[in-house]
Order: sequence, then structure tokens, then C-alpha cells
Amino acid sequence: MLAMMLAMLDNMVVGTAMPKIVGELGGLSKLSWVVTAYVLGTSVSTPIWGKLGDLYGRKKVFLTSVVLFMIGSMLSGAAGEFGWLNDAINPMTQLIAFRAFQGLGAGGLMVGAFALIGDLVPPRERGKYQGLMGGIMAIAMIAGPLVGGLITDHASWRWIFYMNLPIGAVGFVMLLFFLHLPVRKTEHKIDWLGAGLLGVSITAIVLITTWGGKEYDWASAQIFGLGALALVTLGLFLLVERRHPEPVLPLHIFKNRNFSVVSGIGFLVGFALFGAVAFLPLYQQTVQGASATNSGLLLLPMMMGVLVTSFAIGRIITNTGKYRIFPIIGGAIMAVAMFLLTRLADDTSKFESSVYMVLLGLGMGFLMQTTLLIAQNSVEMKDLGVASSTATFVRSIGGSFGVSIFGAVFNSRLSDSMTETAGPKAAAMIDQFGGNLGTEGMAQLAKVLPPEQLEPMVKAIKHAIAYATSGLFWWALAFAVLVPVLAWFVKEVPLRGAGPQKAGEDSPEAALALASVE
Repeated sequence: MLAMMLAMLDNMVVGTAMPKIVGELGGLSKLSWVVTAYVLGTSVSTPIWGKLGDLYGRKKVFLTSVVLFMIGSMLSGAAGEFGWLNDAINPMTQLIAFRAFQGLGAGGLMVGAFALIGDLVPPRERGKYQGLMGGIMAIAMIAGPLVGGLITDHASWRWIFYMNLPIGAVGFVMLLFFLHLPVRKTEHKIDWLGAGLLGVSITAIVLITTWGGKEYDWASAQIFGLGALALVTLGLFLLVERRHPEPVLPLHIFKNRNFSVVSGIGFLVGFALFGAVAFLPLYQQTVQGASATNSGLLLLPMMMGVLVTSFAIGRIITNTGKYRIFPIIGGAIMAVAMFLLTRLADDTSKFESSVYMVLLGLGMGFLMQTTLLIAQNSVEMKDLGVASSTATFVRSIGGSFGVSIFGAVFNSRLSDSMTETAGPKAAAMIDQFGGNLGTEGMAQLAKVLPPEQLEPMVKAIKHAIAYATSGLFWWALAFAVLVPVLAWFVKEVPLRGAGPQKAGEDSPEAALALASVE
């Protein structure tokens, strides 16, 4: 739980600090890359960590991921502080690269935690722990924006990364001495070729969605080349996975209808949710005038919705063994929330936006842990690790695509609005000042503009950011409405471990025994 919180906390803590980071190290146009790099690193590494855990034992692999995450955190916090490196690589590029490395470790933290719980607890009893897992994730979601805002306002944004070191150290020591798992003896045949092909394909697709229409024209040779690379490597990956004795992503698990359906739901949730919500702190700080700390507080209603719903649903599933209805309800609530968030404007009150975010949090609480539970219950115990990693992987890759695509949409709508309301020269200034339109940003803007131009410019920037943010949720809505439709096709399959607890195949002891053999 502590390791899971570490990964979730870092994913959330950066949001409220992003305006200050891009204001100091670069421009608003690079905001999506700082998020995308982390999510991409997580997405590419997730299936590899799951398979390594199945083959070499989860404890060793889990500890390794903790160490990599801590190293990545330390490097991210020090971005731009390496004088000898600054001459060759600018600080923002350094941060993006270090965030990608940090994401590699984070992929192991999330899938490792889920797989360990899958080893130790049968699915029927896992509802109790689902509430705990959801609670930990909600606490991280609540604490992340608040901690990020407090640190950004009162110290330096660099400490949002440095604070991972003591937490990671405590987690490492606890795992080392108190986590006891059965020893697994298997022949190790890692599918490095498949992992490499998958990584290249995903990276090429993310680059297309990030660069297309912005860095390069959609019809340019660069975009076509990346598209060809993505298709070829994806085709080769599928061929390798069909023939490799230990594929990094076993295709046979997708033959199970429930697993395929919840994988699709996970992708859509990641795409719509993380892609759009990543830009909310920027809207809150620039348009609604919140400080970094207060923007974290403004996300509190959404996280409380996750916390309350997750605990309640976990208890209901444990008591009844029924779960099919919950992703349907969650998807419907999420779609309604996305529609309401399209109403965000430069005069939207904080109370109104909070109501919308409460609904979004309720929908998330119905979906986040229930879909993982269904995925784990759909496969044999020997495939538990790779099933957990695949379910996490598709959600992460959805988020990666969402952040990169929505980042391009955000910047395009931002530029269009500024050009329309204040002219091309004003649009060119948004990259310099739009990412940090707090007290410091206003002071910088006041230095270059006379008083009679300052107020119209600030008004134009706020309107542009509100216009760009609301547009993202129209895109998110288009994908969110598909979630309850897909969820309708989930089949109610009895959870393993149902009925009275006994020393049979459904007991935790049997689950551990099954986990110790191929």
C-alpha cells in the first residue's frame, strides 16, 4: 500500500506544481510532455514488470522498481542543476527525460502492488482490500495536489520529487524485512524482443499524437514515417508474442470476454480521465485565481468522491459477490460529469466546478478498482501478474495518448482564442506567461505591457485557457460515453474464493500455493 501510494502520489503531486515548473524551465507548450513522459515510461514498462515478477519472484522485482523510482525522483528534482549538462541539454528536456526514467520505476510499483494483493487474497475477499486500495489511491490523490501546492508555494517545486526519497526508503525497508512470499522456481525466458517492439510502437504512436499538426504537418514525412514505424513494430510484436514461450503480453488472456471488455474500459477511462484532468490545475490557478495550494484544495471534492465510493463498493462486492452493475453505473456518472465540465468558463464559480468534480470522483470510484478485480478474476493464477500488468498497462497507455492528444488540442484552442481576441502578437506571448499567470506571472507581464494593455491581455489569457480547458472535456465526453456501453457486455462470473472460508482451493492458503507453481 505504501509503494502504491508513492507511485500515485507522484503522479498527482506534479499537477499543481506544473504551472510553476513550466514558467521557470520552459513554456506552456511543453506542459503535456512533462506528464506524457512519466505516463509513457509507466506504460512501456508495466507489462515487463508484470512478467518479470511472474518469472523471478515479485519481491525482488518489486524492490528493484522502488530503487529505480527513487533514482528517477532524485534526478527529476535536480533537473537544470547540472551545470555541465545544461550546455548540451536544456533544463526542460532534462526534466522530461528524468520523468520518463521515473515512470519506468513507477510501472513496477503499481503492477507489483496489485499482483501481490492478487497473490495473497482470493477475489471474493479482495473486495475488502479493494476499499483499502481505493482509499490509499484516494488519499494519494487528495494529498498529492495539496502537498504539491504547499511545497510549490512555500519552498521549491524540486521538493515534490525529493520528498519521495524518505517515503521510498521506508517502503523499501518494510518490504525487505516484512514481505514474505513463496519462492517460485521457473525457467527464465524473458521476451526482450517483444518488449522492445512494444516500446518502440507505443513511443511512435505517442509522438504522432504529440507532434502531429504542431511540430510537423499531419501529411509530413516525419508523421508518415512514425506511422509506418508504429504499424510495422506492432505487427512484428504480435508475431513474436504468438511464438515466444514466455510472451511479455500473452495474447491468450484476451480470449476471455470479461478481460477484453474491462481492458477496453480501462483504456477509455485512462484516455478521457487523465487526458483532461491533467489540465484542471492550470485552469484553477489562472482562471479561478487559486494559488498552487488552493488548486489542490479545489481538487479535494473529486478525490473525496473516489474515496467514499471505493470503500462502499468494495464492501458491497465482498458481501454479495456481484460486480457487473458497478462499471455500468460508474461509466454513466463519469459521462455526465464530463458533460458538465464542458461548461467551464472564465466566470465559472469554484463551487460550481467542485460539484462537477464530485460527480467525476463518484464515477471513478465505481470504475477504478472494480475493473481491475474483474480482470484478475478472469485469468488463471499463473497469469495473475501479467493480467494485473496488462490491465494497468492499457489504462496507462490510454492516459498517455489522452495527455498527448489533449495537449495538442489544448495548445491549438489556446492559440486560436488568443489570436481571435487579442491578435497574433498576444498569442505569441502565451507560451511565455500563460503557464505562470500567478503573482510572478502578473509581475512579469506588467513589466512589458503598459497599464492600459495589461488588463485586456490578462482577460484574454484567462478566457483562452477557459476555452481550451472546456474543449478538452468535449473530447473526453466522446470517449466517456462508450464506457457504460462496453460495461454492459461484462458477464457476471462468480468470484474465486466465494462462500465459507475453508482450506480448499478457494482459501488464501490455496491461492498462495497456486502462486508458487507454474
